[in-house]
Amino acid sequence: MSIDKSLYTEQIVVGLDIGTTKICAIVGKRNEFGKINILGVGKSHSDGVSRGVVVNIEKTVQAIREAVTEAEKHSGIKIEVVHVGIAGEHVRSMQHKGIITLSHPDFEIVPDDVNRLHEDMFKIATQPGTEIIHVLPQEYTVDSQAGIIDPVGMSGVRLEGNFHIVTGQTTAANNIYKCVVRAGLEVEELILEPLASSAAVLTEEEKEAGVCLVDIGGGTTDIAVFENNIIRHTAVIPFGGNIVTEDIKHGFKVMKKHAELLKQQYGSALADAVTEDVIISIPGPRDRPAKEIHRSMLAQVIQSRMEEILEFVLAEIKNSGYEDKLVAGIVVTGGGAQLAHMKQCVEYVTGIDTRIGLPGEHLASGLVDEVNFPMFATGTGLVIMGLSGTDHAPARTSSRRDATTVFQQRGGSSRSGPKISFIDKVKTWFESTLTNTGEFIE
Repeated sequence: MSIDKSLYTEQIVVGLDIGTTKICAIVGKRNEFGKINILGVGKSHSDGVSRGVVVNIEKTVQAIREAVTEAEKHSGIKIEVVHVGIAGEHVRSMQHKGIITLSHPDFEIVPDDVNRLHEDMFKIATQPGTEIIHVLPQEYTVDSQAGIIDPVGMSGVRLEGNFHIVTGQTTAANNIYKCVVRAGLEVEELILEPLASSAAVLTEEEKEAGVCLVDIGGGTTDIAVFENNIIRHTAVIPFGGNIVTEDIKHGFKVMKKHAELLKQQYGSALADAVTEDVIISIPGPRDRPAKEIHRSMLAQVIQSRMEEILEFVLAEIKNSGYEDKLVAGIVVTGGGAQLAHMKQCVEYVTGIDTRIGLPGEHLASGLVDEVNFPMFATGTGLVIMGLSGTDHAPARTSSRRDATTVFQQRGGSSRSGPKISFIDKVKTWFESTLTNTGEFIE
């Protein structure tokens, strides 16, 4: 493979989305205007993942290799380090408050104080068999003054912080690492998938006003609630588009590949929106007669299951305590968002204003047309978060190396400049100015 060294003049990041129905590798870098230039995209069918969790190591390894190889061909870059998404019903979140007492003679808060408070959060007790994936700062309190985003430079005796902490099963995380390493890659960071999707499709204004990100994938439906530019709630529902496909398969007694085709080409999330009741002919196996399916009946099956999934979404929104604070409503993305009339279905079930989220607003050039779909929101978001330099999880030294070393071996530099301090990462997290106003219309 010919490697174009000119592409390494800026930091290059690879996002690896290990999903239930597909595995996607996206290569990107940021241009001088802050937009993302997509250099390569690779996609493969996923057979070794169920509801966001790896259930077959070898099949997953093979699918990762296929997706990465395709992305390498498109980009002309040898991929060795990736930012990987994680989801699954094992993922849990909680709120936690940390407190430290300042010991400086002048009682002025310095970056090391914020770092110490942050690192203390990684030491809190979690359920047996789980580990901390993310520690996300929300706001700080200096003595009795609350609502502070950046406490550095302020004077005080006591520094408190409110954090949103995300945990997951250690075995699930280990299996992701194992698959990536066996595929010949190294994990730079594990990133919760709804956070990645949020980075790709939510605007700064939406996150400030109050918004709920709903990412409907093949095996899970992921949720992230933001308000005042602060992450307030995350959740993973163990149902997604695959269960709709299974309903079609069993309801109409067709093969799974035909059920998926019916959903994608003729399906609707809202039965009342089907104005023309066409009859769809599906070939039977071997010499068996073809099946005739009414589009109206297909839509009824799909809507019934989608309503059930969205009821879980609404329950999580209510559980977050921000149901009445979602001024910007719901932004739905992921492969399930590409189903016809999904926007109307979400609004029908939740009663909340909804739009479809695309990553295209962040994309500058390159393979824009290939990735400007809801199904690529997570992969694109992984690239965006990787390029932001934000690190929310502890490193696993056994399977992670400095990306600079890896890319320098290829004659270029993936990470130029000094390591970003945690306080700068906090500022990046709060002061992100990514915007997106595009909609996907079916």
